[in-house]
Order: sequence, then structure tokens, then C-alpha cells
Amino acid sequence: MRRRILLLSVGMTTLVVLAFAIPLTILMRNAIADDSLKTARLRAVNVAYYVGDKDHTAADIQAYIDDVKKDGVGNISVRMPDGTTLGDPPPGGVAAPKPTPIGDGDGDDGGEHGPPKVSDATFRSVGSGKATEISVGSQAGPASVCLYLTADELYDGLLSRILILLGGSLLVLLLSVLGAELVSRRLARPLEETARTAERLASGDVDARAPTTGPAEVAKVGAALNGLADRIDEVIAVEREAVADLSHRLRTPLTALRLQVEALPDRERAEELNTQVNSLERTLTAVISAARRPQREGRVPHCDAVEVTRARAAFWAPLFEDQGRDLVLDLVQPPAMVRASADDLAAALDALVENVVAHTPDGTPARITLTRQPVGSSNGVLIVVTDEGPGIPLGAGERGRSDRGSTGLGLDIARRCAEAAGGRLTIHPNHPTGSSVHLTLAAPR
Repeated sequence: MRRRILLLSVGMTTLVVLAFAIPLTILMRNAIADDSLKTARLRAVNVAYYVGDKDHTAADIQAYIDDVKKDGVGNISVRMPDGTTLGDPPPGGVAAPKPTPIGDGDGDDGGEHGPPKVSDATFRSVGSGKATEISVGSQAGPASVCLYLTADELYDGLLSRILILLGGSLLVLLLSVLGAELVSRRLARPLEETARTAERLASGDVDARAPTTGPAEVAKVGAALNGLADRIDEVIAVEREAVADLSHRLRTPLTALRLQVEALPDRERAEELNTQVNSLERTLTAVISAARRPQREGRVPHCDAVEVTRARAAFWAPLFEDQGRDLVLDLVQPPAMVRASADDLAAALDALVENVVAHTPDGTPARITLTRQPVGSSNGVLIVVTDEGPGIPLGAGERGRSDRGSTGLGLDIARRCAEAAGGRLTIHPNHPTGSSVHLTLAAPR
């Protein structure tokens, strides 16, 4: 979002700068050309007055032109009444002089009655430059003065002004970028944090809260999202408490049922019913534990997989020693956080290790390897439990099926733990014997 705001701001500012800079450049170009032509006209008029003086010969006029050229830019030339040209004529030569009244009209040059008569200046394009031409009456007849400016001389000083304009435009663009950056941060940062909060809520972290700072509209969105999160938290807490209360209420009739079963005269039948009652009681206990778990572990449970794995290996070490087995651990440096509670991960590891103990002969070694690896869009952990036993049949990970004389609940417990943590459980055969169970767990968000 910040990038879009920056691009929009820079784009709009660029359009505004261009809308002013382009016409301003044209105006400066025309103004400089007008100033150059005005100066050229004044210089040409001065030369014309000198040419019109009856006391000045062609040699005097040539020397005067050479002196004038030193004081400014442009090529000055004079076309004399006899057709000769003095000075440096422009490309194409000097235009013929226009008829100019001389004196008071009696053929006199006006030298005794005032300055010579000069015509208005005319301008014509010669190549890429401009020629300023003035006709003047002299003793021998009309003459023509031409001052030619090349394109560089005509627009002299334009480049420096354009550079100043360009520098000002770049400064405006820079200020607009800085302003847009400040505005985009003020707008985008709270929105990005609010979006991250929404993602955390979607992943189950109902403790996440959005910021209520920034512009009023953004703060209002954050406050509304926080209100929704509070309501979700309240609903979840009420539902879990309702489940736990219901489970506790069932304990009373369950206790009464147990007493009635124990009072049955048929002891064999009583034992069968008592087994079912015990199973029902364990189920109720599990429901209560699951309902109370968020109060102990938080809404999004997590733990260090390395520490849990090391602790479970220590728990099983005495049994492995009694059976002559080797249990090798290959663990990364802690911590390796996963999105599972310590109890759930411990239960999954116990199920996998117990599976090795129950279905491989005494003395069969086992290995537990823990490495870090990507899981989905985040980092995660891969736990591999390997043995050199007869192997695990295909489909043994399904609940109620193991094909080795067990219920298959152990692998199902591990599978459910992996899926709840954003991962999966897979079984791979080893060659020539043995098998390995891969348990992938995602990192907490």
C-alpha cells in the first residue's frame, strides 16, 4: 500500500510539474529570443546611423563594424548603395534596402537638417538563426544594415535557466516523495498491523489485537476488529466452560452407574460393564482436559520440540536399557519452536517410541532425528523416528488399523498432533529392513 501511495503521489506531482515546466520553458525561450532581438535592433540602428552619415567612407564603415563586433554577439554586415557588402553577411546575403526618404525629399541626405532616416527593423529567419535588417538613407542612396544571430546566440542563457528550472522541479519531486513517504507510513503502517492482526485471528490467536492509532478511519477499523476479537474470545470461553460444566454434571450419574454395576450379582457381567464405565469416565476426563487446556497453555499452544524430545528420550531410556536397545538422538540446537503443546507433542513421541518397543524384537536399536525444515509458508521441524524392525504395514496410520495386533491408536495420536500443528505424519519403509515415521510440525505464528 505504501508503494501505491508513493507512486500515486510522485505521478501526480510529476504531472503538475510538467504542466508548469513545459509552458514556462517555452515562455523563457521566447523571452530570451525577444531580448536578443531587441539588443540586435539597437546595435543595428547604431550602425545604420553611422552608415547614414555623409562624412563616413566605406573604409570608415568597415572599421566601425569591426569595432562594434567586439562589443557583442552577431555578424554585422552592410550592403552599400552600389551593391557592395561590408562585414560578415548572413547565409544568403543581405537583403536589398527598402526605399527610405532622404532629408526633406529634395534629394538631400538630411545631413544638414538632422540625423539620417532609418526604417523600422524587420526580422527574418535565416537557417536556424534570425537576421535583423534596417534600411538607412545615405548620400549615395539607400543602404541596408543586417545583424545576424545564430541559434546559439539567439537563445544564449536559455540552458542555464532550464537547468535552474530542472533543479527546482527535481526539488519539488523530492519534497513530494518525502511528504508521500510520511503520509504513506502514517496510513499504511496501522493498516498493515491491522491486517497482520486479522491473519493471527484467522490462525486461532484470539489474543491478537490491532492498533488504534493513526488516522481516525484506520483507528476505527482497528477498534472494530478488537471488539470482534473480544467477542470471539468470550464466545469460545463460554462454550468451553459449558462443555466442562456439562462433563462435570455427567460425573454424578456416572458415579451412580458405577455403584449399580458393582452391586450386580453376576461378577463377569459386572466386570464387562465396569470396563465400559471406566472408558466413559476416561472420555469425560479427556473432554474436561481439552476444555480447560486454553486456560493453561494459551489460545495458540507452542513448545520447544528439542526439549520435549530430549525429555521423552530420557523417560524411555531405562526401558531401552533393560531390553538391550540403543536409542540415538540427533537433535539441532534449541530452541526449535513448534505449534503444539508440550503435552500433545510428548504424547505423539511416546506413541511412536512405544510403537518401536512393542513391535520390534529386544535389542533392536532406534534413532530420533530432529531437523529444521520449511513447513508451508513458515519454518518448521521434522522429527524422524527410525527403527530396524520388521517395518510398518501400509495403512497402519489409520485409526483402528495396524495389522500388527494393536488398535492403531498410537500412530493416529501422532498423526492428529501433526495435523493440529499444521504438519503431517508419513511412514517410509527402510531397506532392507525397518521403517521410519516422519512427523512434520509447523512453527508458531
